[in-house]
Amino acid sequence: MPRSGVSRPPLRGIMELTKERKHQLSDFCDRVGIKFKNLEHLDQAFHHRSLTNEKHGVKNNERLEFLGDSVLGMVTASYLYTKSDNPEGDLAKIKSAVVSEKALAPVALKFGIDKLLLLGHGEEMSGGRKKPAILADCMEAIIGAYYLEAGYKQAEKYVLSFIEPAVKEAFADGIKDYKTQLQEKFQQKTKQCPRYELISKTGPDHDQTFKVCVHLGNKAFGPATAKSKKEAEQLAAKLALENFSF
Repeated sequence: MPRSGVSRPPLRGIMELTKERKHQLSDFCDRVGIKFKNLEHLDQAFHHRSLTNEKHGVKNNERLEFLGDSVLGMVTASYLYTKSDNPEGDLAKIKSAVVSEKALAPVALKFGIDKLLLLGHGEEMSGGRKKPAILADCMEAIIGAYYLEAGYKQAEKYVLSFIEPAVKEAFADGIKDYKTQLQEKFQQKTKQCPRYELISKTGPDHDQTFKVCVHLGNKAFGPATAKSKKEAEQLAAKLALENFSF
């Protein structure tokens, strides 16, 4: 039984590895901080479909990519939900940016994934080793393979090693939550802090609705309505940012 308690199917279509290939894969694991008992399972994550089109019986990495994409999305969404009070729309934008092909391909190059890819002759000749889509897909396939090897918590640790810096960079580039933006601007202008007021909380425990106003001195903005108090406060702050004269 795997560590997560879920029965996992074996990875099929595995190629026998040379001593040199095993050494390359072991070096990769050491470099990115992951461990595989069976390096053949990791190797499959580097099998582009162009290779398997030329080698009968060898499986490509597309199923692993499918799995890894879901793990990547879950880890990123959970991290953003835990670390930020931004509204859903902002979180979705950040998530989309940090798991995109544009974001993953440079990480793949940094990790040396381009050097380990196994491509068909035609794809190799057309520069496939440096194509962002192929690199990003391989990143996701590695996540999928590592999830099968070590379980969710270890896969999460690996994903956060490159997603966490990307998220922090996104915030540093100006994607601050509205409450932070409002507090910085209002304090700069008045030396005071915004004051949030819960106007109402309605509905059963499992489906509550919150209405919140924010007060900037003698001016009130809102109410803003959301399914959590934190999100309602964020939306009220957004209203104040859009309407208060700084």
